[in-house]
Amino acid sequence: MSDKMNVESFNLDHTKVKAPYVRLADIKTGLNGDTIHKYDMRICQPNQEHMEMPSLHSLEHLMAELSRNHSDRIVDISPMGCQTGFYVALINHDDYEDVLNLLQKTLEDVLEADEVPACNEMQCGWAASHSLEGAKQIARGFLAKRGEWTQVFAAEA
Repeated sequence: MSDKMNVESFNLDHTKVKAPYVRLADIKTGLNGDTIHKYDMRICQPNQEHMEMPSLHSLEHLMAELSRNHSDRIVDISPMGCQTGFYVALINHDDYEDVLNLLQKTLEDVLEADEVPACNEMQCGWAASHSLEGAKQIARGFLAKRGEWTQVFAAEA
């Protein structure tokens, strides 16, 4: 990998990271000074494990809906195509510790949920592909490692 690529995550050495973690991946500044902070919320170790689609899909719906109960700064929560995590984008919010707390509160809400929001053919493009229990299992596992979220790279031996 010699040439720098346009996509930030394509420049990240995925063999050196240690999931789970939450890292600031990018900051964009708009013409009026607004900033978008994009976080890499990595749940699974790249190239070793991944989230199954029904569970990931339900977790996406749950986090998208429930996170907004804790912050009006959420722009988007999007799953990664590799199924190892999510991107979390916030506007005009650069407090990393607060982002971690927001994610923690949101995932705690996931554990309390009794249904997946917008899990129907009218509101979802693939309503048959959901697993509330799978989403809760992912949330439970990520929360159990809350103390590790700030360590992005594996310790050098």
